Amino acid sequence: MMATKPVPAAFDEDTPRGFAFALAAYLLWGLLPFYMKAVGHIPALEVVAHRVVWSVPIAAVVLIWLGRTQDIRAAVRSPRTMGMALITAALITVNWSIYVWSIGAGRAIETALGYYINPLFSIFLGAVLLKESLDGRQKAAIALAIAAVALLAYESGGVPWVSVGLALSWGFYAFFKKSLPVGPNQGFFLEVLILTPPAIGFILYTQMAGIGHFGSTGMVDVMLLVGCGLVTAVPLMIYANGAKLLRLSTIGIMQYIAPTMIFVIAVFVFKEPFGPYKMAAFVLIWTALAIYSSSLLRSRKARKAAAFTSA
Repeated sequence: MMATKPVPAAFDEDTPRGFAFALAAYLLWGLLPFYMKAVGHIPALEVVAHRVVWSVPIAAVVLIWLGRTQDIRAAVRSPRTMGMALITAALITVNWSIYVWSIGAGRAIETALGYYINPLFSIFLGAVLLKESLDGRQKAAIALAIAAVALLAYESGGVPWVSVGLALSWGFYAFFKKSLPVGPNQGFFLEVLILTPPAIGFILYTQMAGIGHFGSTGMVDVMLLVGCGLVTAVPLMIYANGAKLLRLSTIGIMQYIAPTMIFVIAVFVFKEPFGPYKMAAFVLIWTALAIYSSSLLRSRKARKAAAFTSA
């Protein structure tokens, strides 16, 4: 789903254009389960391979339009940049694979939970790996998220690996993405470019083995697989441009839009089972996110007060 770390807007101000871009991206991500359900009969790895391949021309056109192709030339000549891009490409592959499989397997509720957990896991990563300090509210939010995962583990008799896998892969992706010395659009193009050779190889293998869905199972599957590029690249690039024009705290609140839509779709459209344990886990997560959001808003007010005092 979302592939870049939010970038604070200049002058620490939200803009209507930035809000419109970000809202459009989150709404598209929120509706993505319908598309993934439509390709649910196709193996997840094949879908991911097509997501990669058909994202390349779209990302390339955007970079040409923006006049940023020189950044890619510089990146491919840098071993450090290519090494970091290889790591982020691997992590986004894991994230996409879990996401595509879970929607097709009727586990969209766990998908929503994973993306709810993600911002809290990112805070935890910052504290552990970057030694960032946590206030009391953030610690409480993380504790509630851990309690929610533990509750689901107790219910299922094992770790809810879909939720945990999505949160871990996306959290580490965002963490390493911060070290990638290129812009979000360029970084995305670099990642799918790295993934293209193995993706093409896998697609050719499935076709030659007679198990592929590109052409042999009808034009509907062909159109759906080609469309994977659009549903992958377009929201991501809309978001990348919107994030530049919004405060980090605004993005922090808006990122709940997509998992909330996924949750609603899973329960009321896909009719996935939602028993008392899952309900209790989501109550814990929603409480944790409310505490986390209040911490963001509190920090935002403190920065405004400090800026006013120093003016």
